Amino acid sequence: MSLLTLILVLVAAAALPTGGPWLGATAQAAGQPQKLIKIATIAPEGTTWMKLMHELDDRVRADTGNRVGFRFYAGGSQGGDLDVLRKIRTGQIQGAGLTGVGLGEIEPSLRILELPFMFRTVEEVERAHEVLDPIFAQRLEERGFTILGWAEVGFVYLFSQTPVRSVDDLKSMKMWLWEGDPLAQALLQAFGVSPVPLNVTDVLTSLQTGIIDTIYSTPYGCLSLQWFTRLKCMTDVPLTHSMGAVVVSKSAFDQLSPDDQATVHSIAADIFARLQGATRRENEESADVMVERNVARVAVTPEAIEGFEVIGRRVWEDQVGKLYDRALLDQLLTALGRGRS
Repeated sequence: MSLLTLILVLVAAAALPTGGPWLGATAQAAGQPQKLIKIATIAPEGTTWMKLMHELDDRVRADTGNRVGFRFYAGGSQGGDLDVLRKIRTGQIQGAGLTGVGLGEIEPSLRILELPFMFRTVEEVERAHEVLDPIFAQRLEERGFTILGWAEVGFVYLFSQTPVRSVDDLKSMKMWLWEGDPLAQALLQAFGVSPVPLNVTDVLTSLQTGIIDTIYSTPYGCLSLQWFTRLKCMTDVPLTHSMGAVVVSKSAFDQLSPDDQATVHSIAADIFARLQGATRRENEESADVMVERNVARVAVTPEAIEGFEVIGRRVWEDQVGKLYDRALLDQLLTALGRGRS
């Protein structure tokens, strides 16, 4: 629930310039491909995400004889999700790495994959994708987009100045809300919180000035964006599991031959599988690093967890008819082996 979608990989400090596109050595040597697909992302250069995207480009150029290639605009240089969607629709770029917020703008029902307190393990996340991915691929096609791959962001936690052990503790916090995220807004409203809506790019400054004192993020995002430097606590129960995806305008993708489309999909499947494994490792390592740097893990009692989950289930029901229909929610709950709450 982009409750973080937070951060589609909102990650690491750039090792390379982020002012424009960067091409790998193979891509530079190959020159301009016959079909160049321009893709924007908020992920900075130098991160695992971008290294794998450049590998995708190199391999696609090589395996298609330079008929197809990608150019990436990293570090949010093309703006946030809504900005890049506008640019795709006007033909300035052809694709984007989107967070749940952007994906929900294309097809609201995709946000069901980010419902609060829906997933308890990565195995449950994988089961949900097995069942729902074909449905969402078709819905994205109907909306004019082809999905190249899902980009797992990971489990999202509360990070705060003072410990959050229960829903009541949240009510006194100055809580960030990702501006324009209806799912995060629904959850915080259910918590009884009056959040401070901000763009993700304004979070660090707002933490430094005291405008906010509580945020939600993956560990990797919180560490890489330096938010943790202004926070002291991590509530040790995930709010949600956040996802993203790389999508390309269907009209642009349809200009490729069927063989080249198949090549792109085959290479992308390998790249995104490896990205998933790397993301999981990096989230675990980032949490450990922050603990070493004096961010305390805050334990939550089973009773308090139940309090959080009751509110989460309320949000699931509240979003029926808004983001998704009853049938889709029931299909997800059935896949997870749960009855309707």
